[in-house]
Amino acid sequence: MITIDNLCKRFGSLEALKNVSAEIKKGSITYLVGPNASGKTTLIKSILGLVKPTSGTIILDGEILNGNFRYREKIGYMPQIASFPENLTVEEIVNMIKNFRESTKTYDEELIDKLILQKEFKKRLKNLSGGTRQKVNACIAFLFNPDILILDEPTAGLDPVSSSILKDKILSEHKNGKTIIFTSHILSELEELAEQVFFLLEGQIRFNGTKDKLINFTEKQNLERAIASIMIGG
Repeated sequence: MITIDNLCKRFGSLEALKNVSAEIKKGSITYLVGPNASGKTTLIKSILGLVKPTSGTIILDGEILNGNFRYREKIGYMPQIASFPENLTVEEIVNMIKNFRESTKTYDEELIDKLILQKEFKKRLKNLSGGTRQKVNACIAFLFNPDILILDEPTAGLDPVSSSILKDKILSEHKNGKTIIFTSHILSELEELAEQVFFLLEGQIRFNGTKDKLINFTEKQNLERAIASIMIGG
């Protein structure tokens, strides 16, 4: 379980997170939704230890995150835009990432096979399309069979077949008990994948509950209108 307690983050005069408190249950799929600059990325980076909160705590499986980054080995992270060396081949990037965790002897390469990424292995990253880069990004996130997956706009740039393969993988990992946190602007993915919904607006959680509760809370007939209603404050 991930427990977030009164989390605040300021960047100068900008308050990116304002007393955010929430629980992400172990084995759940949680959808972070909100407009740009709502605090989603700051919250994700705080969980990853890439941003130090101004105040508040994050507790992962009973341990307060206080600068010991060993917990990151439990997490697979798929950023919206990954930064890998442009001059390396796909194969070199995959092997480089594997070398970062020499203690891991077995890897989850199911996505590499299903997305047929091997045919791109000898190509340099700078020569790949945006969609193929996203495939590389996805494969690396799942590579170490992590307990927690944090996926930021995971299907952005993917063709329909690749998107379907990735969503099937997410659902499969959920059945295996993995904790999954994802963001997406594609509301059909919320319908298809999410159990829990966190709606962030101006650095605060404005809604925390199931999809059905979100519709009931806003008194709208579907998720698209429910989310739009919260965004405009209606």
